[in-house]
Amino acid sequence: MCDTCGCSSHDATLIDLQMPAANGEVHVHSDGTRHSHPHTHSHSHSHVAVEGNSRTVRLEQDILARNTELARLNRQWLQERGIFAVNLMSSPGSGKTTLLERTLPLLLPDRPVTVIEGDQETARDAQRIQRTGCRVVQFNTGGGCHLDAQMVRCGLEALAPAPDSLLFIENVGNLVCPALFDLGEQRRVVVVSVTEGEDKPLKYPQMFRAASLMLLNKVDLLPHIDFDVREFMANARTVNPALEILSVSARCGEGMENWLGWLREHAATAR
Repeated sequence: MCDTCGCSSHDATLIDLQMPAANGEVHVHSDGTRHSHPHTHSHSHSHVAVEGNSRTVRLEQDILARNTELARLNRQWLQERGIFAVNLMSSPGSGKTTLLERTLPLLLPDRPVTVIEGDQETARDAQRIQRTGCRVVQFNTGGGCHLDAQMVRCGLEALAPAPDSLLFIENVGNLVCPALFDLGEQRRVVVVSVTEGEDKPLKYPQMFRAASLMLLNKVDLLPHIDFDVREFMANARTVNPALEILSVSARCGEGMENWLGWLREHAATAR
């Protein structure tokens, strides 16, 4: 569990692609302090060593309590401006970035959209998003396996999203830790591809309990693989009976209108 190993206390690097390369990286420390520098050196990140179950529990509670308070402030900031924030979560390779690449051009004519990207290394996903015409910042978490509320706060300051806009937060690919950390978002969406197997909701129940919507992606591959959609959806509903489910193909565009309709309907509540 990441709270025990200490990855939530790792420093992160914010990469703002709108800024010149020499000044576009900001090192964000776990205490909220930041400094800018060309990120040409590596940082060693120590894990938190704890002894005894009681100390471990206290550490986890402290980390989550600090994050929850920062998330509350993020949520208040977003609500005051009518900004609808969606936390996209999944395992690596589910197609989150491809989904955004197809979604953003369809939304941008109607309203401003910004994106916060999270990965352990590289700015590859942010560069893909930037090519859609959307403003984006990238967080490299190093050894960390999720985004946290402090990183999102720094991303909001860098992006300064417009009132009545939409914000996507593409979390680090991981079906465990992102479910534990509130970022201040209005909705959580878990993306699962048909190549991952029908038992994912049963293996990672916390993620599916935390989500408002599940997108079953890559449905264009169904004729070519052994995947039981009915069993998968039954497993998801066993874990979370209230979970909304939409089937999409980010590659081919199947089901995108339903996804866009869901976004527009829920974004209206932010205003």
